[in-house]
Amino acid sequence: MKNILLGVTGSIAVYKAADLANKLTKTGDSVDVVMTKNAQEFVAPLTFETLTKNRVYTDSFEKTGDFDVEHIGLAKKADIVLIAPATANIIGKIASGIADDLLTTIVMAVQNKPIVICPAMNTAMYENKIVQANMLKLKELGYLFIEPRESLLACGDLGKGALAETETILAFIATL
Repeated sequence: MKNILLGVTGSIAVYKAADLANKLTKTGDSVDVVMTKNAQEFVAPLTFETLTKNRVYTDSFEKTGDFDVEHIGLAKKADIVLIAPATANIIGKIASGIADDLLTTIVMAVQNKPIVICPAMNTAMYENKIVQANMLKLKELGYLFIEPRESLLACGDLGKGALAETETILAFIATL
């Protein structure tokens, strides 16, 4: 059993993250979900709470009555950090060392554990030189990537940018 911290960012592929959380939980992994504000525009935290049987974390400053330093506690608990879907925004923030929300703060606190990033965005965004440079920088720093697949995207474009298939992500996580 692994403790997986699933970071979910604002992409139409959030619905696939729910399936991923469900399948990880069914394999016996413990899944803690951290959702960005934009991710919550696509799917409610209750969906992930129901699937994982765990609380979903959404806010760095949420009043819980628990006096644990949440981002540090979650970073220590996680065996693997999996960000799926990962937007161009979250990739850029991590590459720049920006920690301005709960997910990016947790990522900055993780030490000596795999951080797996699964990009999902429009093809033009994915191919943007800045996004590619940010991904290269993170790869050089030891971050792991599961490449998006080519598909008909939600915007109607055909190209690379769709979140990798759930089975591909599960197989990769199983190797860690």
